[in-house]
Amino acid sequence: MGGGGLISGVAFAIKSLRPEVKVYGVQAEGAPSMYRSLHEHKYQTLKAVSTFADGIQVKTPGELTYQICEQYVDDIVTVSEDETAAAPAGEASPPPPILSLMENQKLVAEGAGAVPVAAALFHKLPIEGKKVVCLISGGNIDVNILNRVITRGLVMSGRKANMTIALEDKPGQLKKVAEIVSRCGSNVVSVQHDGSDPNMPISSCFLKLTLETRDAEQIEQIRAELAKEGFQLVSERV
Repeated sequence: MGGGGLISGVAFAIKSLRPEVKVYGVQAEGAPSMYRSLHEHKYQTLKAVSTFADGIQVKTPGELTYQICEQYVDDIVTVSEDETAAAPAGEASPPPPILSLMENQKLVAEGAGAVPVAAALFHKLPIEGKKVVCLISGGNIDVNILNRVITRGLVMSGRKANMTIALEDKPGQLKKVAEIVSRCGSNVVSVQHDGSDPNMPISSCFLKLTLETRDAEQIEQIRAELAKEGFQLVSERV
């Protein structure tokens, strides 16, 4: 939901045909104009909005659509940026909706189009055991944003990992690291050998790896195996 035009027509049609069917709206957490208006029963304008789902980045809902939503929409919830584009870190979360739609449904959805799926996946609505339709209403997403969403989604879901290892700059070190990664069943997609850091001994270097991984458990296995073999992991970065 943004200004409420699409859901007004959908809700009016559904309630006219099947009034027992529930109709829910979903807004971005950073642009909750209709959410606040309906929950506070007061038409209002937000001072500022901020969301990558620019198709629903609306400060002021429509006056007529507000009235229709009050009458026909059962409830409105909000979803965060991470819930829409990249599953929140540190949780046993489902895959991010934009990435999940691409992989499973072969659909490219913009942020505004993916928020209904986010609400369903992250249990924002009482839909367990129900027949559910998510209206995915747009695929106008910038290719650079899409690339970031995919990359971040892979990292957050444990399917891509960046590791930095402090090494002694001597023959055989890279081979040993590669053998450990291979033994754990991961794939190296990028290697950077950096010996320019002024804070490191002259005989040392940083080895920066980007890995394709299965899940967070496999990443932890690789870390543990590297530490077991005496390698020092400096950091992992998204």
